[in-house]
Amino acid sequence: MSSDTRRLALDEDDLVSCVSCGLCLPACPTYRVTGLEIASPRGRIAAMRAIQLDGRPASGEFAAAMEACVQCRACEAACPSSVPFGHLMEGTREHLHHESPAPKTVWRRLAELLGYRVVLPRHWLLLSLSWLLLMGQRLRLVPRRLGLPRLRARSLASRLPSVPHADADVYLFVGCVMDAWQRDVHRAAIDVLGARSARVATPGRGGACCGALHLHAGRSVEARRLAQRVIESLPGDAPVVVDSAGCGAAMKDYGRLLGTAAAAAFSTRVHDFSEWLAADGVPDTCATGQRVVVQDPCHLRNVQHAEAAVRVVLGSAYELVETDDDAMCCGAGGVYSVTEREMSAKIRDRKVARIREVGGSAFVVASANPGCAMHLQAGGLDVRHPAELLAAALDHGRRAT
Repeated sequence: MSSDTRRLALDEDDLVSCVSCGLCLPACPTYRVTGLEIASPRGRIAAMRAIQLDGRPASGEFAAAMEACVQCRACEAACPSSVPFGHLMEGTREHLHHESPAPKTVWRRLAELLGYRVVLPRHWLLLSLSWLLLMGQRLRLVPRRLGLPRLRARSLASRLPSVPHADADVYLFVGCVMDAWQRDVHRAAIDVLGARSARVATPGRGGACCGALHLHAGRSVEARRLAQRVIESLPGDAPVVVDSAGCGAAMKDYGRLLGTAAAAAFSTRVHDFSEWLAADGVPDTCATGQRVVVQDPCHLRNVQHAEAAVRVVLGSAYELVETDDDAMCCGAGGVYSVTEREMSAKIRDRKVARIREVGGSAFVVASANPGCAMHLQAGGLDVRHPAELLAAALDHGRRAT
């Protein structure tokens, strides 16, 4: 391997900004599980430096340590030096995607090819495969331990309402997997936005996948292509509301990803669902008396810094309960729960235990990210999106009157 291929091509100012103080250690879920330095942000950055600055070759152990990062970016929130760990990890993953020292198995390469290159960019294909999944669930051929949501034919068959783009007050970005597997969350979001008299449109052709999963996997070229398609599918200047924390975080970063003024302007239009409601006005709701434990998705809290909005929009209708480690990752991490099953499950077990401690005998969990919701549901919790909880509170108020 030549010196050119050894280099990670990371921003060296970002790389040396870490002073190894260790304040990131308690915030890192993989370090808390293992206690290993290489499983911490500080340790991973030290390994990056060894390759980038000292010219050491990337080893299989290095690749494994980078892949074991859940990319929750809680270390960024804890870091006094504002080290952009997320961007460093994305750059490292991009290098490993092209120059991996540990060849992947044939099955994994095939799965990634089908998932990233074939299925996610083609929404019609994802929907078709979701129908097959639904049939498999009906025939009890799909094990529940996989953590997949229970699909409903009625939800898959009915399209979301959408006004013409020219008439839209706001767009609702529906995404790829979420539109296929959690479309009812979008229906709830449209119901709530409608209660604010907002005319809602959905993206045009080609605007399904935001590229977040590709970016996390180091497939930046594909992520940029998908980002451009998303921007083109949402013309005009209407706000873009996103009810998936992971998608919203990626879309708010399109300006950096694409490096164009148009992309930067688009990113300013992007708002998390609760963030937009908290600013525009929350619909009137009646108190339901139901206890809700709030789970902060990492990309809502650590990247978008919009976790407070969830409390604002739910506070008048529900009894909100906080855990003592509400900033700790649940272990979902996009496809992390598939590629790093053991570590993901250990992180989730800790999170579930904390939630149950404060939840009491009857509670639901509020989570604004589809991956977190599915992962926690597989851990035995009843999880709802804030949009679903708000829509239910609106229905409760309508019945009360």
